[in-house]
Amino acid sequence: MKKITTWILIADGARARILCNDGPGRGIAREVVREFQGSTAPSRDIAADRPGRAFDSAGIGRHAMQPSSDPHENEEAGFLREIVAYLDKANHAKSFDRLILVAPPKALGTLRAALPAQVAAKVTGEINKDLTQVPVHDMAGHLESVMAV
Repeated sequence: MKKITTWILIADGARARILCNDGPGRGIAREVVREFQGSTAPSRDIAADRPGRAFDSAGIGRHAMQPSSDPHENEEAGFLREIVAYLDKANHAKSFDRLILVAPPKALGTLRAALPAQVAAKVTGEINKDLTQVPVHDMAGHLESVMAV
């Protein structure tokens, strides 16, 4: 009987790690498969330049222009796309059979949208929580609702 490898991705917008389970009753491996670290800088530090200035459409007034997007959100989305690229590469190498996603709502939505169809097909569970600060030895209790640990 082939062992079924389940990867558990625990992520938020700036930190992530992948844990491994090799089947029911085997618990979670103490060693982390991979860790990721993104930028935790606030938006004001990412886009440190002052916003551009523009003239009013009528009159002589000027005003600051608002950026079209939040730099912090762009950093988070890029970080999560990096994780998705790693998962896609690992999927092609047949490194895992199942995938569980654990992330806060915003990051979970970004991950879901970015996952290629072949990787998304392996998602067997999701937990809508930020567990990035939970130690590996305490993780099993949080995962009981989506897998047999």
